[in-house]
Amino acid sequence: MTKPHNPVDLPDNLPVPQDDGGCDHVPGTELPALPLPGTGGGLHDLRAESRGRWVVLFCYPRTGRPGEEPPGGEQAWNATPGARGCTPQCLSYGRLFAEFETLGARVYGVSTQTTGEQTEAVERLGLPYELLSDSGMTLAGALRLPVFTVAGKTLLRRQTLLVRDGVVRHVRYPVFPSNEDAPAVAAWLRAQAG
Repeated sequence: MTKPHNPVDLPDNLPVPQDDGGCDHVPGTELPALPLPGTGGGLHDLRAESRGRWVVLFCYPRTGRPGEEPPGGEQAWNATPGARGCTPQCLSYGRLFAEFETLGARVYGVSTQTTGEQTEAVERLGLPYELLSDSGMTLAGALRLPVFTVAGKTLLRRQTLLVRDGVVRHVRYPVFPSNEDAPAVAAWLRAQAG
């Protein structure tokens, strides 16, 4: 019997996602005024919230629950480039949350999961920021963000958008390994502050 995967750790030998150009069109794009529900109970219009400040929006496929199989099963999930690593990415942003606040940046994670599913993750992981639900794929569709399908579920590919004054100024894609995204984004923001 194999040992169950610890979602905090990234397994060895994960396939590395390749840059397929799926985000090449995103830098310079103006965000639409599309309020997304957050785990804090309100709606968030990222276009408005980015006026005069940075908004870091990291897109991730889904957070799993302990003891619950990922879509398609553990083997298929691990074999899908960029699928595994949502919990480590979320925790990494949590560890650097104070630094992002010092840099004047607001952090959000977004997935196609429902707010209820995301609220469970925020509470279980003790995240100091909100997760936003794009379960209707409105933001993903408007920005033509890259997605993938596994076991009949359409999920966001891992990508990070840095938005200021309603415009996507920088994109990290593909993001791998997931737990190194937050430090890389913080370093990029420090360089902008210069």
